[in-house]
Amino acid sequence: MVDSEDEEGRLIKRATASSVAGLFLMQARLHPARLALVESGRRLTYGELGWRVAALAGWLERRGVGQGDRVAILSENRLEYLELFLAAAWIGAIVACQNWRLAEPELAHCLALVEPAAVLVSERHAGRLAEMNTVIRTRLTFGPEYEAVVTGNNALGSPDRLDPECPLLILYTSGTTGLPKGAVISHRAEIARNMVLRAEFGIAAEDAFVAWSPLYHMGAAEFSLGTLMAGGTVFVVDGFDPARLAEIVATERLGWLLLMPGMVGRFSGEMKRAGIRPKGVKVCGVMADLVPPPEIAEVTTLLGAPYANTFGATETGCPPCSSNLIPVGVAPTRLSKQQSPFCEVRLVDAEDREVADGAPGELCMRGPTLFSGYWRAPETNAKDFRGGWFHMGDVFVRNPDGTLDFVDRVKYLIKSGGENIYPAEIERILLQDTRVADAAVVRKPDSKWGEVPVAFVARRDETVTEDELRQLCRVQLAGYKQPKEIHFIPFEAFPRSASGKIQRHELERRLAGPTD
Repeated sequence: MVDSEDEEGRLIKRATASSVAGLFLMQARLHPARLALVESGRRLTYGELGWRVAALAGWLERRGVGQGDRVAILSENRLEYLELFLAAAWIGAIVACQNWRLAEPELAHCLALVEPAAVLVSERHAGRLAEMNTVIRTRLTFGPEYEAVVTGNNALGSPDRLDPECPLLILYTSGTTGLPKGAVISHRAEIARNMVLRAEFGIAAEDAFVAWSPLYHMGAAEFSLGTLMAGGTVFVVDGFDPARLAEIVATERLGWLLLMPGMVGRFSGEMKRAGIRPKGVKVCGVMADLVPPPEIAEVTTLLGAPYANTFGATETGCPPCSSNLIPVGVAPTRLSKQQSPFCEVRLVDAEDREVADGAPGELCMRGPTLFSGYWRAPETNAKDFRGGWFHMGDVFVRNPDGTLDFVDRVKYLIKSGGENIYPAEIERILLQDTRVADAAVVRKPDSKWGEVPVAFVARRDETVTEDELRQLCRVQLAGYKQPKEIHFIPFEAFPRSASGKIQRHELERRLAGPTD
């Protein structure tokens, strides 16, 4: 047994500590001529990307950005996004990924929460940043200004040794209180998530990845980093472009092709229209629960690839339920999940006691892919990590064969086209109008997006109109959070529990209409 405090122990600990930047730079040294990033007409080899990342890291460091400092980014998908990830990983900084779809009050909250030492912004979104009353010490805009930095700055030497627990990303998630929270993801978690994904889905080091979903979300951000740590090529696409995705599928060997609910059918349609024959896809899709089964059968047949029947989160990565694939051509009638072997799981009741098989319980997890808590949210962290387990807020039942069936959400959440929406986010805005007595937002099944938010409102003053409430939401909430319907009901018509809480499931039943 080695004493961790002596020099021998420190050397051993140092030898076990890899970072995201260190693993990427190893690929750059081994394969400098291999293609790393492709975006429209731009192509960077690993050698070229390594030099640009080193120059950006040096520029940040000379402006006082160091370990633990936050660098915010507000941009559409572009290869500079990934250069910043790697440069921050080099110097130990943390990238706070801003959601450009948010309304100004939400975006201002997210920036203020992390107090960035620097902000990188695309020309497309620079105007929004300029209009906000946010103090920014250092700002860099993509385009000629940015290119001057990455081509004219002295590069750093080898990355400083970092503790793998150092944070790398802050990815924002919807908050139960109505404002986004910042999930902190470490180098350790990013490396573990990459290894788990490859082990469970059989993805090879050279398999390419298409980063089309927003890089401010887990899917594109993490699988891009994982690809660059392994030596594959990342194709950067500015949003969902079925024709471009089909073109890449026809010419490149891909590991995981992410397809979000609401987009699976459109992509299949483009595949058929263009007569695309895939060069090779290992796995496709995500969020199978929100995709019509016939669409799953069709897309897997067209791609010749199984569909990922996973249940994870920004906080957990693909685990805890990431070991189940829906076979090619199958329209599933059951979506039971298989637990990942790379984590531990418990199902517990309201008193955190384990429940018996067949009984519903909140899923709690621990393992190496787990995030490092929410940024500056000690009360939330104390609650969600109680007992040394992360409480996901999702209720499951364990079946006799060990699989897990999703039941409901403890933290009521609406998942719409890959985006998370908490009702409190919308309710908070509706209740700002003093003529509103109460409001509740529930989910409604939707053939395109999986689920959409619908609002029930009790008026204190009958003069308030649906248009006025919609305008209130448009000003302060992202487009995907807008209630798709607003129903006015009397205050006393809200179904409530004995403690006075609105019973959302009863409102959902009302949306479904009579059952007899």
